[in-house]
Amino acid sequence: MKAAVFHGPHQDLTIEEVDIAEPIDKEVLVRTVASGVCHSDLHFVDGLYPLRPPAVLGHEAAGIVEAVGPNVTYVRPGDHVIGCLSVFCGQCDQCLTGHTNLCSNRPDRDKSGPPRLSQNGKPLIQFASIGGYAEQMLLHENGIVKIDDDMPFDSAALIGCGVTTGLGAVLNTAKIEPGSTVAVFGAGGVGLAAIQGARIAGARMIIAVDVNEFKLGTAMELGATHIVDASSRDPVEALRDMTGGGVDYTFEAIGLKKAAEQCFDALRPGGTATIIGMIPVGEKVELDGHAFLTEKKIQGSSMGSNRFRVDMPRYIDFYRQGRLKLDEMITRKGRLPDVNEAFRAMRAREVSRTVLMFD
Repeated sequence: MKAAVFHGPHQDLTIEEVDIAEPIDKEVLVRTVASGVCHSDLHFVDGLYPLRPPAVLGHEAAGIVEAVGPNVTYVRPGDHVIGCLSVFCGQCDQCLTGHTNLCSNRPDRDKSGPPRLSQNGKPLIQFASIGGYAEQMLLHENGIVKIDDDMPFDSAALIGCGVTTGLGAVLNTAKIEPGSTVAVFGAGGVGLAAIQGARIAGARMIIAVDVNEFKLGTAMELGATHIVDASSRDPVEALRDMTGGGVDYTFEAIGLKKAAEQCFDALRPGGTATIIGMIPVGEKVELDGHAFLTEKKIQGSSMGSNRFRVDMPRYIDFYRQGRLKLDEMITRKGRLPDVNEAFRAMRAREVSRTVLMFD
């Protein structure tokens, strides 16, 4: 099969022939139909997070089951599925207490056996246990969710990461109340999903904070009631002025230390900041210790605190009801060889999401 292979940071991915193993045990072979280009992949391409090459990136994908291992009971060939990097074991303490996204014993192939992906007999890393920039994916049964055949694959792919991460941070991690005030720092794919989550949850004021006019315009189309252009004004002061002293809930969806600190500073007493973005390894978020006397809170969110087998079908229902805008989040579509152009457009802040189509 063809796949986009990562050979190291600051290098273009190259389209190469890669071998994929037959499914064993609880593995499922999926033909990739759509794969979203998520900013998390760009972190590795740009060297902000370490990843040992060679590897097949991509982790926001949907497709059709082609074959299953002998112990698979959840799906069969022909089923349409979304892959999710929150693959779970179902047996550890985190899974048994309802936190499958934090599974401490994620299932994988026995390292003593053949790898899922290889090239010329040498193993390749399957990024996030998905490797979605490839014509096929070999996934664990507990890393997929079945979807109806009439759900468009391009929109379904977005649910695999960005939408679940942003929407879930609002609905699951922060659990915002109807009537609350919300500010989202960063109006990329994840931020737009968080904005929509705030709208779905009934926030009365949803403020998008960004430095890009295109992204702020898209945020208004998808549910923001107000915007702050952080390139021309201090976002903390702006948010305090707009809300009469501070925001109930803030969400950082960029992965910037400064933005995380601003999220905390912009809170009202008793407010909660949720950090969604991937702040680079080794960077420290610095906060005013005295502010904790006002009962401000800061917390992280991993993949929207998802229970994806339950959450993703709900998000599809939101989409069908017109409450969750997915088609509108897709700025461009391309093919697998367009992956490097998708990264360039993301760096240039020209897109909300690019989706690579394989059919």
